Amino acid sequence: MQKIEEITLSKLIRDENYCRSVLPFLKDEYFDHQPHQVLFHQINDYVTEYNTIPETTALKIEIEKRRDLSEDIIKDIESFLDTRIDDTQYNDEWLLNTTEKWCKERSIYLALMESIKIADGQDKTRTKDAIPHIMAEALGTCFDDTVGHDYLLDSDDRYDFYHQTHDKIPFDLEYFNKITKGGLPRKTLNVALAGTGVGKSLFMCHMASAALLQGRNVLYITLEMAEEKIAERIDANLLDINIKQLSDPLFTKQQFRTKVDKIAKQTQGRLVIKEYPTASAHVNHFKSLLNELSMKRGFAPDIIFIDYLNICASARYKNAVVNSYTFIKGIAEELRGLAVEMDVPIMTATQTTRSGYGSSDVDLTDTSESFGLPATADLMFALISTEDLEATGQIMVKQLKNRYNDPTMNKRFIIGIDRAKMRLYDCDQSEQDNILDSGQGIEDKFLETKTQSKFDTWHV
Repeated sequence: MQKIEEITLSKLIRDENYCRSVLPFLKDEYFDHQPHQVLFHQINDYVTEYNTIPETTALKIEIEKRRDLSEDIIKDIESFLDTRIDDTQYNDEWLLNTTEKWCKERSIYLALMESIKIADGQDKTRTKDAIPHIMAEALGTCFDDTVGHDYLLDSDDRYDFYHQTHDKIPFDLEYFNKITKGGLPRKTLNVALAGTGVGKSLFMCHMASAALLQGRNVLYITLEMAEEKIAERIDANLLDINIKQLSDPLFTKQQFRTKVDKIAKQTQGRLVIKEYPTASAHVNHFKSLLNELSMKRGFAPDIIFIDYLNICASARYKNAVVNSYTFIKGIAEELRGLAVEMDVPIMTATQTTRSGYGSSDVDLTDTSESFGLPATADLMFALISTEDLEATGQIMVKQLKNRYNDPTMNKRFIIGIDRAKMRLYDCDQSEQDNILDSGQGIEDKFLETKTQSKFDTWHV
């Protein structure tokens, strides 16, 4: 181990390309020998300040200035700089790969030592729940050798990216696929905006059911309703029965089991529902859950639902007194970071303001508590319900923000809603033809339709 440490230190001093490639990924603690730790720290400081590899004489002078080092450590470092620097020419690829392997081995070893301290209660600041995340970070240690996209030199790669098929989570609703160009991409935050009782949870339960039937792994995190209540809604959707029938004594356990087995045969996916108390869980809890699911059940989600954003806690502002704009925007940024880290789309929801609750033309300004949420989301749409729409078993969707497509195309559209079976469905095209992509309100549209109907009757 000491040999690779000395090779690494030697090349940091002698090879500028190697130094610039690996220095950002090295840590003091990777070096087991204390004089090597001190020397690395000095090299890192020198490169950071002067933007070039250090001369051995400069390093000696800086080391001799220090009053916190014993004479033995100083002599060991000077001996290394005078006689033990390795000037052997190694294959560049081999040297980088060997250094990366050494860093990963050291990272795993240190993570194991850290985990043992936590398990033994020697670390008073962290609980055992932190261990999976510590190990996952260590196992993920690698050198990222990309330095960005060169607009001119990398144009071929960019063209290939435009024409490759991206893995998206498609909807089972035609117009949602139209506005997203085929579904939700990975690493995105998607938000449904609606008033109380309009159908935020119904929408997400329907989406979760559809994703499961596509063979996807689905994680549904609820901070509002109990796990069993979410499962009940998904049962009504997937089993195609009235939600009230689930608790009917005439609906036997054998009938229920038969229907569930039929769904199991239709999909290779899995759906996990996890409940947290309202306002108690933040993104670090979700990461810990994901690590546990991976280790204990071999489960990795393809899409995550969080019901809903406003009643999550914030990892950054746990005990801080901040305004609602900062707090909700912070939660949104943390959730989007989780989506990027886990390489999945996240679907969540938020409430409308009091003025937006009864509005037939909800806008971004009707977002409850924080306008910072729309700034962070990749897709945001409003679910709008009125008495007329409710009477016809429909709900209106209005695009508010869309990074996937032109939001002025199909800005508003109608979908059917079956609240008894917790289902959404596509409406006939004739229903969409009545919706104008203008600022005209829904009630005005229905009034026009009724007036035209009366005129037709009188005319006959």
